[in-house]
Amino acid sequence: GSYDLSGAPGSLLATPTALVTLPPAAFASADAITGGAKCTVTFNYFQYGTVGGAGEKTTASGGIMVPSGDHEDCTGPRPVLLYAHGTSTDKNKNMASPQDKEAALIAAVYAAQGYIVVAPNYAGYEASTLPYHPYLNLEQQAQDVVDALTAARKGFTAVGANASPVLFVTGYSQGGFVSMAAQRKLQLDGSPAVAGAHLSGPYALGLFGDLVYGGNVNVGATLFTPLLNTSFQRAYGNLYSDPGEMYEDTYVTGIESLLPSTTPDALLGTKLPITALFAPLFEGESTKFGFGTPNLIKTSYRSAVLADAAENPYLDPSKVPEHPLRLAAYNNDLLRKNWTPQQPMLLCGGGSDPTVFYEPNTAAAAAQFNALPGAAPVIEVNVDRATPVNDGFDGARLIFSTLKTIEINKALAANPPADPTLAVAVAYHGSLVAQSCNAASKGYFDTILQSLSAP
Repeated sequence: GSYDLSGAPGSLLATPTALVTLPPAAFASADAITGGAKCTVTFNYFQYGTVGGAGEKTTASGGIMVPSGDHEDCTGPRPVLLYAHGTSTDKNKNMASPQDKEAALIAAVYAAQGYIVVAPNYAGYEASTLPYHPYLNLEQQAQDVVDALTAARKGFTAVGANASPVLFVTGYSQGGFVSMAAQRKLQLDGSPAVAGAHLSGPYALGLFGDLVYGGNVNVGATLFTPLLNTSFQRAYGNLYSDPGEMYEDTYVTGIESLLPSTTPDALLGTKLPITALFAPLFEGESTKFGFGTPNLIKTSYRSAVLADAAENPYLDPSKVPEHPLRLAAYNNDLLRKNWTPQQPMLLCGGGSDPTVFYEPNTAAAAAQFNALPGAAPVIEVNVDRATPVNDGFDGARLIFSTLKTIEINKALAANPPADPTLAVAVAYHGSLVAQSCNAASKGYFDTILQSLSAP
């Protein structure tokens, strides 16, 4: 066919090409989560036009996972699932490749069960021409993944994707934020998804940032912080006049072009501190997680953020931040957008998540949306709860507790034995919750599909 090569947002820049086709047996490792694969899955790669964080025209790439086979869930028009991936420090992140662990999980949970999956890599990754990633830039990220969907649809025929009109939107971690932003954009654009499932996302970006700067440093903060700062600096240009105002001398050199990286495994301990986001400032901080020296963020910069947080607290709606970092976070905070969801959504997370805190994000989002007059129903699922809850999601909680037990047993069986609490903390966000919340999301969408096809 003829394709728009202008690079306009939503244009298909490269006809989708099949990278690999995997039979159901290839997804056996996910059987415990999915109950077994039903469909063969073909991974296809495509490129599309989109925008950067300052509205500049750019390109990005992604994957289209297409189910096929004899099972009734693999034939006929299939529902489309737009999936937004979690934070990656790897410039070569590619959701079109089953070598990517997240792509393999998503293929097993959704595509091998009969969903056509569109999974963008985002601007700044893989073959994208953008020299940075607009991380957690609400408007850009929503535009990016909707552009990917628009472009992918133009290539569906070429890859044998027989799509029904049903569209679901989901994503994990960073992707949970992106998928909620996309659900909002699709609604505002008048082409809404049927439903969304947003998993472990930092929706309350302003409050979350205030908590971190206030001394509750999350696991992974030394990686997330430069990604976010560079994104906001590219969008607004006012976080600092020189990066040396924000970053300690040990780490300032080259930090604005550090992430995403082609050598992501070589960053921590060399280009970035392993855990030390801040130097201790208050009593007791020297023994807390995320504190130490050499640290990443200058105490002078942190102190200015804290002073503004004291003067203009998040929970006082009459106050607006004056510090540019806090203002940027507030402007990209999904809970401050005066948005009433018109399509139902599932919000899933783990109650003790050390990476994306559950309370100010998942719990607060569910409470806020459910309190809005005229909002579609929002279901909140904490997979880290004792069962039975009898809400239809105990299966996902069982997956979580089983995976947690496996981590504990692995730690205890190690020689010498490892700390089981630490082992669970390390695996909590990226593995335990990721797998169980995607299982919850799949069950949620299945239930909606059944209600749609009911007479």
